Amino acid sequence: MIPRYTRPEMGRIWSEENSFQKWLDVEILAAEGLARMGRVPKAAISRIRKKARLDVNRIRAIEAEVKHETIAFLSAVAETIGDDARYLHVGMTSSDVMDTALAIQFKEASAILERDIKDLLTVLRRQARKYQWTVMIGRTHGVHAEPITFGLKLAIWYQEMQRHLSRFQHAVEDICVGKISGAVGTFAQIPPQVEAYVCRKSGLKPAPVSNQIVQRDRHAYYFSTLALIASSLEKFAVEIRHLQRTEVQEAEEPFTQGQKGSSAMPHKRNPILSENVSGLARLMRSYAHAAMENIPLWHERDISHSSVERVIAPDATIALDFMLRRMNYVLGNLCVYPENMARNLAKSGGAVFSEKVLLALVDKGVARDVAYRMVQSHALKVGKQGGDLKRELLADAEIRRYLSAQEIDNLWRVKHHLANIDVIFRRVFR
Repeated sequence: MIPRYTRPEMGRIWSEENSFQKWLDVEILAAEGLARMGRVPKAAISRIRKKARLDVNRIRAIEAEVKHETIAFLSAVAETIGDDARYLHVGMTSSDVMDTALAIQFKEASAILERDIKDLLTVLRRQARKYQWTVMIGRTHGVHAEPITFGLKLAIWYQEMQRHLSRFQHAVEDICVGKISGAVGTFAQIPPQVEAYVCRKSGLKPAPVSNQIVQRDRHAYYFSTLALIASSLEKFAVEIRHLQRTEVQEAEEPFTQGQKGSSAMPHKRNPILSENVSGLARLMRSYAHAAMENIPLWHERDISHSSVERVIAPDATIALDFMLRRMNYVLGNLCVYPENMARNLAKSGGAVFSEKVLLALVDKGVARDVAYRMVQSHALKVGKQGGDLKRELLADAEIRRYLSAQEIDNLWRVKHHLANIDVIFRRVFR
């Protein structure tokens, strides 16, 4: 991922230095596991830990000659260790090292992402409570529907992120497995006890069965979960973008002192932070697709998945980290304009209460389809020509046969639409 979207803490996890360090950690743990079984001198492990050094430039120089990254890594490390290097990579294959190390990196990256998700949940909870009773118009198809509250919108987002947290934790558990089972996964040259030791010390679980690699359905599930989270973040971002439109102006991103919105137009305050999240979400979904393509490999393994994962593993976790922190900032500092929400609510001329009138007529014995047409004709007139739906209804002799002026007036109450907001919030924030 390019530096623009890389936060340092997450970027360090995917650095070449850290990746090779994880390889070395796995190699030493495997040797240590063999030493515990008496197959490697314990003194050699101490010497290896003391002497082993990593030099990325040296690894790349050797790789240029041998055309094999793992061999280049082992050769470069052996130069710093000496004779004891023969105790590394005993009975192992490249994927034992690479897949187990990758799982450790996913574990580290996931700890950051989980913290990000929980921080966003805290912001959403706080803002939902703050705007629980801030009335606004609800929209379906982009068109005025009936009153809701801004807090209800945020409560929906909170509940969505709660579901994502649960999915994410399960996906992390699924991907944080290691394998030290040798070529084609039979443990022919290294016993299962070593795998168990390496995984336990690394905070992983052993894959119950593997061939030469950890099976990539695990990775596809993980990347799909990241893409789902990113898609919800885009959903939030799109809503903010719509609410920030000049014709709406009900909420907008924070605009800091000295910030400029356009190189040409000084008046502009554009939702660039949210638009950026929308763009990155497209990438995240493409990473999930690529991960699914990695599942069907040839026989016990091929290497077609490797090039893909070298890109999508760092990019997806780095990008989602960036997106979560960005939405944390945007939602935590969102500018909300209740007065504009009230203004927009009034724009319909009371048409938002049409369902209440319809149901009141039905309660009086009018057939539903007949009542619908009676109310619709007035509501459409107000929608096209302006005016006030209540006034239109009061002037309609047919409707007045069923509803008195007082009964019609009583229908013009937003309070009716808010009667169960508390019930919903108790269900969400229990």
